[in-house]
Amino acid sequence: MDDLVRNCIKDGVDRIVTVGYDLPSSEECRQISEWYKEVYFCAGLHPTELSHCTFADLAGIEKLCAHPKCIAVGEIGFDYHYPDTDKARQRQFFKAQLELAEKLGLPVQIHSRDCAEDTLNFLRENRALLKRGFLLHCYSYSPEMVPDFLELGAYFSFGGTSTYRRSKKPRRAIQAVPVDRLLTETDSPYLSPSSLYGQFPNTPGSIPEITRNMAEIKGVGEMEMCYAVRDNAERLFPKLKHSGFEQ
Repeated sequence: MDDLVRNCIKDGVDRIVTVGYDLPSSEECRQISEWYKEVYFCAGLHPTELSHCTFADLAGIEKLCAHPKCIAVGEIGFDYHYPDTDKARQRQFFKAQLELAEKLGLPVQIHSRDCAEDTLNFLRENRALLKRGFLLHCYSYSPEMVPDFLELGAYFSFGGTSTYRRSKKPRRAIQAVPVDRLLTETDSPYLSPSSLYGQFPNTPGSIPEITRNMAEIKGVGEMEMCYAVRDNAERLFPKLKHSGFEQ
């Protein structure tokens, strides 16, 4: 872990967000954030992990979200990829965590896979709970849907898959998203960029390559994109700018 953080800083990445998928992993993310001043975290119950989660876990998530380095509730959302998906349970937990975020005054990080229309409709139904903004992480839907999500206050993050020339949909989506709503991510340890094709694990050290690619697609300078991503992240996640956490 020391080498990973050190190498990220060397590559110019000085803010890292590690993300929980259930209560134990969110606790682990909190601990990592306390070891390194560059690391922040999100706490939440991921839709594919709900079979071993309970509504009682939400009390633990709420406690973690009060931490000065917890920047958002997440990952939360819908995932219809697997045939045994319990859609009703996912909906219950998604709504409960949106309510928690609204109560705490935090944005949310949303996971959405194979359920574009349901996600959009659900967010429209619950737009009153999105006042702090939300991130659609690893955005994989069409560029045509971007305006609908933008209207609800969405930010969009893109990872290593967007660096592949054959990945036409994410590249077109980046073109459709305004620069002031773009963020970068790696979804580590997955989704390595083109320069690391076939290599595992991926790390936040890939962010410079992803940023350069986004700048090229948007037709702006690399440093302009770097500053834009930093500004966007601090606007959506205010705790990144003022954590109030001393180490």
